[in-house]
Amino acid sequence: MTTLTNARDTAASDRTAGFPAPKYPRVFGVGRDRLVQYAVLVIVALFVVAPIAPILYQSVRSKPLYDATGVFSFDAYVKLFTEAGFGQVILNTAIFAVLTTFLTLLFAIPMAVLVVRTKLPFGRILAGSMQWPFFVSSLLLGFGWIALYGPAGFISVEVQRWIGFVPWNLYSIPGMALTEAVGLAPIAYVFCANALRQSDASLESAAQVCGSGPLRILFRIIVPLLRPPIVYASVLIFSMSIETLSVPLLYGTPVRIEVFSTFLYTHGLQSIHPDYGVLASASTIILCVTIATVALQAKVLKNSQRFVSVRGKATRPRKLDLGWLKWIATALIVIYVVFGAALPILGLVLRSFTLIFTPLQSPFKTLTLQNYQTVFTYQSYIQSIWNSVIIAVIGAILVSALAMIAVVVAKRSTFRFARAVEYLALAPQAIPGIIVGIGFFWAFAIMPGGNLIQGTLTAVIIAFGLRALPTAFGSISPALMQIATELDNAGRVVGADWVGVFVRILRKLLVPAFAGAMLLVFVTMLKEYSAALFLSSADSNVIGTTMLELWVQGNTGSVAALATIQIAITAVVVGLANLLMKEKKDA
Repeated sequence: MTTLTNARDTAASDRTAGFPAPKYPRVFGVGRDRLVQYAVLVIVALFVVAPIAPILYQSVRSKPLYDATGVFSFDAYVKLFTEAGFGQVILNTAIFAVLTTFLTLLFAIPMAVLVVRTKLPFGRILAGSMQWPFFVSSLLLGFGWIALYGPAGFISVEVQRWIGFVPWNLYSIPGMALTEAVGLAPIAYVFCANALRQSDASLESAAQVCGSGPLRILFRIIVPLLRPPIVYASVLIFSMSIETLSVPLLYGTPVRIEVFSTFLYTHGLQSIHPDYGVLASASTIILCVTIATVALQAKVLKNSQRFVSVRGKATRPRKLDLGWLKWIATALIVIYVVFGAALPILGLVLRSFTLIFTPLQSPFKTLTLQNYQTVFTYQSYIQSIWNSVIIAVIGAILVSALAMIAVVVAKRSTFRFARAVEYLALAPQAIPGIIVGIGFFWAFAIMPGGNLIQGTLTAVIIAFGLRALPTAFGSISPALMQIATELDNAGRVVGADWVGVFVRILRKLLVPAFAGAMLLVFVTMLKEYSAALFLSSADSNVIGTTMLELWVQGNTGSVAALATIQIAITAVVVGLANLLMKEKKDA
């Protein structure tokens, strides 16, 4: 509110004082706004095309790229579509992705609305706890769910004892979708919560004046205004569901349920002689599917001015009182948090302090620090922790800054390639992390000087940053769409160009969304590991690759110890971020 007032007062005072419009330097006759916009386009294009170009080229090559005898061929696509059972793989993937997206939105949207715009008991605690599942990777969350809800899990055994059977089957597509939805719901929650916190409450006040009750206001005003973050979250969640590997690998492999990601894993990376042509052709298909979903997203949000709710004059949102329904809403959120995240995470932490973790024996009988001693005994394990923190911090700053500028270019400029910037920024969500690693491995191998980057933290930061770019872009974009263009026009009235409007007005209004994007990118890059499998070396391993090595060795205790350390690091960073944002808000 203060920023909006200052911007309006500055524009008015400059106009009344009759100040001449500022003149900005031009380079070769090109204004600085176009230079910035073209620079963003080139950077994002290089960032995205670098791993994609080798993959597309490999998909139409008869042999690997390093084999000069290869010729142009579509044999990889023929082999992919004639592979026995691939039709079932496509069907399984579609069902899994759609069900995951539906469950994610079913969890996230009502909780964001209830926590941000209604009076709930312990609302601040519930708001923080909604982000807990995002603190751990799907692989570790799946491990925690297996320990509790698997056929031999602690809760499954107790339920079997009470009612004689277990009413759920974790090793199924619905079980996979439910676990993945719990892990991805915080992403959609943050998108919706950021939009709700910045939206103007004048429409709700008008509805109250006309006699509308809390429920009518929720369903007729607040929820419809959430279409931009819902659409962005849906596209992102759907794409992430297609490419996710951990949960389908844990749940689907034992019962032979194969989805697209596990198909790539078993027919490519797990093979003694990986078929890079099949991997590349499959990745190309995923890319085409995601481009189609992004195009659909753009069509749905074509009339984005319908969702503007932040203008020159804004009012502080008033929380609605649901009466006795608030206790039911609170209970549902608590059930989600406790059984979806808290208990699995607690089980994971408890596993890190035990030698044996089974329902047949009390875990408190085998308490030990041996798992942590193993982690802190070997320098390579310690180095992987430091590497992960360094990568996450540097990546969060750089990726979020690039995403914010890219959003402003795509949504608030007359740049002729604005739509291309948006497509390029969202395209990386189409590429599985494993394929990102392979693509950059090939890119660094063929580019001049690429051998100096290969195997370093820089290579891992680039790959992880590419994976996190769509998340940051999608987190900031809905917030910008709710800021009316009249603020841009007010800046231009006093002579500010596009860069001036961004620096003096939009940048300040986007600070909350930028902070949220940084937090999301930090957690995303701290958890990421798949791309590093092909890019890291002995000196640039991360927590994820180290945990994978220990997992393959069967050392689940040390895996749980590393996971606990990762959770602790994330919790500290999130706590400090919330504290800083609270102090800034109070100031």
